[in-house]
Formats: sequence, structure tokens, C-alpha cells
Amino acid sequence: MSASDMHPIKLVVALLCASLAVPALAQDAKSAKPAAPAAAKAAPSKGFTPPAQSANAPIDAIAVIVNDEVITQRELNERVATIVARMQQQKLALPDAGELRKQVLERMIVERAQLQLAKEMGVRVDDNMLDRAIARIAEQQKMTVQQLRNQMEKDGTTFASFREEIREEIVMQRLREYEVDNKINIAEAEVDNFIAAEKAAASEQFELNISQIMVRIPENASPDVIGQRQKRAEEVLRQLRTGADFAKMAATYSDASDALQGGAVGWRPGSALPPIFAEALNKLKPGQNSAIIKSAAGFHILKLVDKRSMADAAAQETVQQTHARHILLKVTPTMSAADAKRKLLELKERLDNKAAKFEELARLFSNDSSASKGGDMGWLYPGDTVPEFEQAMNGLKLGQVSDPVETSFGYHLIEVLERKSDDVSKEKQRAAARNALRERKLVEAVEDWQRQVRDRAYVEFRDESLK
Repeated sequence: MSASDMHPIKLVVALLCASLAVPALAQDAKSAKPAAPAAAKAAPSKGFTPPAQSANAPIDAIAVIVNDEVITQRELNERVATIVARMQQQKLALPDAGELRKQVLERMIVERAQLQLAKEMGVRVDDNMLDRAIARIAEQQKMTVQQLRNQMEKDGTTFASFREEIREEIVMQRLREYEVDNKINIAEAEVDNFIAAEKAAASEQFELNISQIMVRIPENASPDVIGQRQKRAEEVLRQLRTGADFAKMAATYSDASDALQGGAVGWRPGSALPPIFAEALNKLKPGQNSAIIKSAAGFHILKLVDKRSMADAAAQETVQQTHARHILLKVTPTMSAADAKRKLLELKERLDNKAAKFEELARLFSNDSSASKGGDMGWLYPGDTVPEFEQAMNGLKLGQVSDPVETSFGYHLIEVLERKSDDVSKEKQRAAARNALRERKLVEAVEDWQRQVRDRAYVEFRDESLK
């Protein structure tokens, strides 16, 4: 793990930035000086004097000047070494050394220009905010801050340099939010068109409700055994064609695991079926049976019970919503994982003995923003919580309190208050469409904005080989 390329941690930083308080950038932006025109940007190079060096100390050569700051060869070498180490660890083929240095330097130029713009705009991340961000990073890595620090130092990175790198990551993320994210608008007409296009695409795809009878071929079967199994399948097909009930025949003859359910496989997307099955089913109408289909596993007879477009399936989709509440204890330097679990077991015992009310304990002990509401999380859709939480919640009966459940956030006691099945709401569908459109626009907008920041910056290469 290194300070420059801890990519899993940087993903965490990007997620954290949305939850951090955003300063009044608009006011700072008004007071910021506009970027100097391109013609005036040559000023930094005029009279530029490198830092004084002692006569015996080696001079760290300048690789490039970005506005009024420099990127040195040492900084470039360190970043290149970090990236090479990461690529080797991931067993990726290394590009030409010269081209790699150019690519890395270009990335550093863009980063430096963004940090300079952020400074002009008054974007700052104070130490308290940085401490909270690093605490969240440690939680996501299932470590304490001290353990994270120890890991940094073990990998040869000082914790101070790690902190400053995270500070820069947050600064650049917040700058992008102000300069790009907050300026992306999604019109309602765009949402309407997106949903219509999704429905049109779904209408061309089908789900099939199928049943099967499979006569298995034993592994390493002789030609005689294969012939006998084929005759068994042919007899089943003959009876079906003379009016025998498919479900009864499946229960009698099928070797598949669904035999005792009448061979019912259920609804499956056509694209998820083996091509040989999909081809046979496409020739059938609902209620019809296929001819015998031979696969590596055996002989199959399929029945197309019903067929519907994916758009119809989406319209009929219902989801289970769960009204739940929880008590969360986070793992911190003063609260170990063992302490958190032990404390929650004590609270659960009080709840089981009716010695306390859930909402009272949540207000007193929970480390979550829902604590003020007695731990109430409201109605939850599938996917609204992390998998470990959702799995534990789904296994509870109404009114039942879970044992301590571990997630990336800490340890939870969970109680299910209500459940209901509901159609996927139009609001949720539109929100999903809006998010998809936003992500689509954001990728292009960020790339365009970064190009503009780079183009506005005065850049002077002191090493011609890096151009």
C-alpha cells in the first residue's frame, strides 16, 4: 500500500466527499481572481529561480513548470515507481518506459492545475474534516486509525504524507463538485425519453416460463447406456404427444432436481438460457412441448408455459419493503470490535427482558444519524443497505431483535417493525433514470472540464524528452 496509488482507498475518498460539509464556495469564487489569459501566463518562467542548494547537495532538476509551481524530476520518479510497482503487483504488462513517464507527468500536471484552481477558489479541507475522512477510510478498511497508520508506515509511507494526499483528493473532488457536478441539469423530458427508450429495448427481450423433463446420461456412459436413456426420453415424448400431463410425467421420469415440482423451472430471461434451449423454445407457442434436445447432461424435453416481454415483467415487478430500526456501534480507537459486540449483547439482553425500549437505547448509544429518531431507518428497498445488513434483516421476524451484525460501518442490532410488498414506484424508477443520465453526462463533463483546466494553465517543459 502506497501513498500515491491506494486505489481502493481513493474510491472510499470519492464516496466520502459527498457526505462532507460543502463550504460556501460561491462567495469565495466571487472573490477569486480570474485565471490570467494565455498570453500572460509566461510570467512565471521569467526570473524563475530554483531553491537555493548547498554546494555539495545534488540539485533536483525541474521537469516542468505549472503556472507558478514546479514538478521536479524526483517527484516524477517517485510517482512512476509507485505506478510501476502497482502494475507489477497486478501482473499488468508495462508500457514503454518513456511513454509511461509522459503519461504520468501529464496526470501530475492536471492534478497540480486543479489544486491551484482550488486554492484560488478558496476550497479548503481543515484538519477536523480530514480527521473525519480518515476515520471513515479506516472503517471501510475494517481498521482503526492507528492500525491504518501502522499499515502505512509498514509499507514505507509516512502518515503525514498520506494525510496530505487524502486532503488533496478531497479538495479536487470538492472542486469538481462545484465546477462540474452542481452544474449538470437533467430535464424531465430527458427522463421521459430515457424511460421510453429502456422500455422499447426491454420490449424486444423476452422472459420465458418453462418446465423440463430431463433424462440424465451417466458420466462415462457406454453407447448402449446412452441408447437406453434415449429410448426412455422417446417414450416420455410419445406419451406427452398422446395427451399425458407434463407435470405428472416430470415427477415420474425426470432426473432433474425440479422433478417433484412438475419440472417447473420458472421464469428465465431468454438471453440467460443455453442457446440450444433458446433456439428450441423460440419455435414454440405457450403450452407446446419441444422435441428431444440432447446436451452433455442428458436428454431434455422442454415445455413453454408462458412468454412475456421484459417490459411487461418490469411492469409486474413487486418488491418487499422493510421498515426497520437499528443501533450502531462503530469501531474506534476507544471502542474495539470485541467491546462493541459485548455492549450490543448487553443491550439485546435488556431488550429481550423488556427492561428497556429499543428507541431509548438507540438514542443513548447508537453512533448513527438515525439515533435521534430512535434508530428508525424508515422503509427500505432491497439494495438500500449493505448486503450483510440486508441479509440479517431479511432473516428476522416482525419484532425480533438480531444478534450483533457486523458490516463495514461497525456492529448493529436490527429490529424489523413492518414489511410490505409494493409495486416499484414511479418515483424510484424516475430517480434511477435521472441517476443514470447524470452519470452518463458526468463522465463527459469531467473530462471536458479537466481539459479546460489543463489548457488554461501555463505549462513549460524543462525536459524536452517529456513533451
